[in-house]
Amino acid sequence: ALLSVLRILRRQNLLVTGGVDRIIRVWNPYLPGKPTGTLRGHMAPVVYVHVSSEENKVFSMSADNSVKIWDLETHGCCFTASSKASGLKGELAACLYLAGPRALCVATDALAFLHLKVGSDPEPHLVRSHQEPVVCCRYNPAFRHVVSCCEASVVKVWDFETGRQVSEFIGTHGNAGVTCLTFDSSGRRLVTGGRDGCLKIWSYNSGHCLHTLRHDENRSEVCDCTYMEVNQNRCVIAVGWDRRINVYFDIPCDFHHFWTPQPRWQDDLNHGHKEDILCVAQCPPFLLATSSYDGEIIVWNVISGHMHCKLNPPGSMDEGPDGSVSRLAFLKTRATKLDSAGASLISNGPGGSVAFWKLFSGTGLLANFTPSRRKAPVSSIAVTAEDTLAYLADQQGFVHVCDIREYGLQGPELQAPNTVTSWRAHVSMVTSLELIEGDSILLSSSLDSSVRLWSKDGAYIGTFGQTHPWDVFTPASWSHPRVPFEVLTDPQSMPTHLVPETDVAAGCSGGRQEQDSVMEKVLFETEKTPPLPSLEGPVVEAEVSEDKSRWSAFCRGRLLPARRRPHWKMPELKWPSIYQGLQCHEVACVSAPGEKPDLSIIGADAFTIGFHSQEREAELLGRKERSPWSSFLPKC
Repeated sequence: ALLSVLRILRRQNLLVTGGVDRIIRVWNPYLPGKPTGTLRGHMAPVVYVHVSSEENKVFSMSADNSVKIWDLETHGCCFTASSKASGLKGELAACLYLAGPRALCVATDALAFLHLKVGSDPEPHLVRSHQEPVVCCRYNPAFRHVVSCCEASVVKVWDFETGRQVSEFIGTHGNAGVTCLTFDSSGRRLVTGGRDGCLKIWSYNSGHCLHTLRHDENRSEVCDCTYMEVNQNRCVIAVGWDRRINVYFDIPCDFHHFWTPQPRWQDDLNHGHKEDILCVAQCPPFLLATSSYDGEIIVWNVISGHMHCKLNPPGSMDEGPDGSVSRLAFLKTRATKLDSAGASLISNGPGGSVAFWKLFSGTGLLANFTPSRRKAPVSSIAVTAEDTLAYLADQQGFVHVCDIREYGLQGPELQAPNTVTSWRAHVSMVTSLELIEGDSILLSSSLDSSVRLWSKDGAYIGTFGQTHPWDVFTPASWSHPRVPFEVLTDPQSMPTHLVPETDVAAGCSGGRQEQDSVMEKVLFETEKTPPLPSLEGPVVEAEVSEDKSRWSAFCRGRLLPARRRPHWKMPELKWPSIYQGLQCHEVACVSAPGEKPDLSIIGADAFTIGFHSQEREAELLGRKERSPWSSFLPKC
């Protein structure tokens, strides 16, 4: 008969069994035909299994007194405690896991109490939400979910409050990648656009494709889409490589699987875009803005289908991709007034610039500035509900927060708005920004395959897909350190504060040689000081090696004392040092407490007795030399 140990994890509907075949199996109780996972590694029959739902771990013990800890998500072995290392001797009689003290109580010849410090798996250097670059992410307030899509046509649904994955759609657009996504007004249906030229409407709960929207036979790529309500009419608006604005009416009584767009607007056919349309943005009740590859921006009246105005950012024409406009954002509190003389539309532009546009009482450019000192192109824009702050993300992963409460209201602006704060969110281009939960949380995605949450001030909450969950409303549960590892160690993430008595900014990649020369002058052109101890050997050199720019930036955080001149040469090896490259794992196993025996009762010392017996044995064997242990004894 099969000796099995059975545990049920009710929260996740899992069944875990183990037996004499040394294999632990994970089952779905509703699909009993085949296990959903097998955990292999024990060398003897499994006699005990425990499932810790709080940590998502499985504890198992075999007849040879070895204990293993397994991860239910990856089905991998996290830790193995051998009987010799744990001090377990004799035949196993009973075993029990105590959740309170996180200890495993094992009864063999004696009772052992193993305190296992079980925590989350050590985070890898790069936590990925997807296996491919993430192209878009959105927040669904109806279900409190975050939805993200990647180049591999995979759509994932995440729990906003904890960061755990809820579900996943694979092959959303077949072999074609997903380019954009949005929700309907109820939040119950998901709309995705892809490189196959189609839009698809999905049932949010079941993952079933309800409708497929096709606009032409050439399968022109869809670049962006939005869901809009106009005079109680609901529609999906999509733009892309066909250079046309495609409007699909959302009719509940239309049960056909394939939908086709409405007839094209006449202004769109006669005076529309001449290049691929890259972006679409809406401003209820009837304004729509589109931008194209050649930098042209057109504002439309959705009700009439007529063009309201056409805008051309300065320096955008004939510059190819550097002059394209790929992001638009309405300042809705101003645009809904229709007669506002202030700026009502924000767009990105060439050379990392951001433009503010006036749409009423005459149209034109009111402001044009560059938020990034590195002049990195702006790749995503998000504005708070009251149009007080603008979040501008660039292709190097930085997020700049600008105060625009009064910016562009009184006419043209010659200066850039005040920067409230800035930080680096990703190591690659930011593809999406969205403000959620009353403008207190920021959602971001990037080509570095990660989707992250931030506070409105830039505090790092976590990356979707990390092993340990968070509570978005409890700052103590947010990730530590407050900066992702790959962002912390990237050379472009250096601070930008000024160097004392110089005008060079620390960490600016364009002036690295000048920074190094300034730092060398601070370090080496002062008077003498006692030399530091010499460092010898390749290992020591590797331990103290750092890149010059990082060393200089570290020293700038404190004022170096005057009249000091180190006499050692700064090593020039790659960052990080071997200390940063080590992965530390802390596992503590504490055996049963015991007391040191009191030998004063017999009037002898065990160490001395052992030594004299060894000396006597040496003499009997005819050895003339002294015992090797005698040199360690105290001399009387």
